[in-house]
Amino acid sequence: MRVAHVITRLILGGAQENTLLTCEDLMRRYGDVLLIAGPGLGPEGSLVERARAGGVPLEIVPSLQRAIHPWRDAASYWHIKAALHRFRPDVVHTHSAKGGILGRAAAWALRVPAIVHTIHGAPFHPYQGRAGRWFIRTCERWAARRCHALVSVADAMTDLLAGAGVAPRSQFTTIYSGMEVEPYLDAQTHRDRVRRELGYQPQHLVVGKLARLFHLKGHDDVISAARPVVDAHPNVRFLFVGDGVLADRLRARIAAAGLSQYFHFTGLVPPSRVPELIAAMDIVVHASLREGLARVLPQALLAGKPAVSYDIDGAREVVLPEATGFLVPPRDVAGLVEAICRLAADPALRDRMGQEGRRRFAERFRHEHMTAAIRALYERLLQQRQG
Repeated sequence: MRVAHVITRLILGGAQENTLLTCEDLMRRYGDVLLIAGPGLGPEGSLVERARAGGVPLEIVPSLQRAIHPWRDAASYWHIKAALHRFRPDVVHTHSAKGGILGRAAAWALRVPAIVHTIHGAPFHPYQGRAGRWFIRTCERWAARRCHALVSVADAMTDLLAGAGVAPRSQFTTIYSGMEVEPYLDAQTHRDRVRRELGYQPQHLVVGKLARLFHLKGHDDVISAARPVVDAHPNVRFLFVGDGVLADRLRARIAAAGLSQYFHFTGLVPPSRVPELIAAMDIVVHASLREGLARVLPQALLAGKPAVSYDIDGAREVVLPEATGFLVPPRDVAGLVEAICRLAADPALRDRMGQEGRRRFAERFRHEHMTAAIRALYERLLQQRQG
């Protein structure tokens, strides 16, 4: 079975890590794989070198970028189609909005036997303008008719897209986004060393957020929650892991609020460092306003940390109220404050929730399970097509 994956950008991000792990597993266990991607450009960092170091066959499409641009998009379509024609895949598996639409169109035109698309996050959302939301939903409906199966990283994605009429529920399969779980299960061994490196004292309680410093990721809401939290618990500190276009603005806002001593920015870090940084935290907060199922939530729970998240998309499938963390309505800063303060005041509750998260999700999020489920889907589709 020859499998080609197509994704818009090979940056540091959950969808990209998911895709690269799938390609590595398929290549090691089954053979012929090709990864087609736009360049890993931007402050988020790149996974291009990791893909090459791992021996994943990689075709970079320089014109494939996130922003809509008719001429570049046309060039990207022809580049993807030519690469697929040379590779002659049995399966084309696409990811992300731009790569998903262009990749499915090219694969359909080439009559590829099985075409699959993964929904890592909602392509349309309430924070878009009405015209933009209509346009993207229309494009997704068009593309859904040019593939044979849709994979959701959470049941919430199926509910959203099927409810919007993108495709019938029968076309969807939920396969949770896999990861290397052992570094998170073993992360606590790094806790003391990393906390010393970051300048934390034993009495400090660290609230961490891992996300690109980008719009709709919720950093502003965490900053708004910080003042009442530190007034109630002066030993609380906030750790932002990641980089992005909002870095300078967020730092300026923190300074203007007189909160600089309570915040630390790591900047861009390699994925291999994420487990030990989570180990340095006591609570993980995720205030994004749109996400499929943020990888940081199972990562936090695997590392034994309770999670506080806005109740969006797939978050409720892992953040179980009173069991593994707390869910807060989106943009409810007062709710964030209450949840963080409750955990800050109760070490036994933090430990109980973290251990429950490890117990529930250690097996579910192994990347080997994800790849096996994806491979089984490919085989089923090919058998149906051949039949």
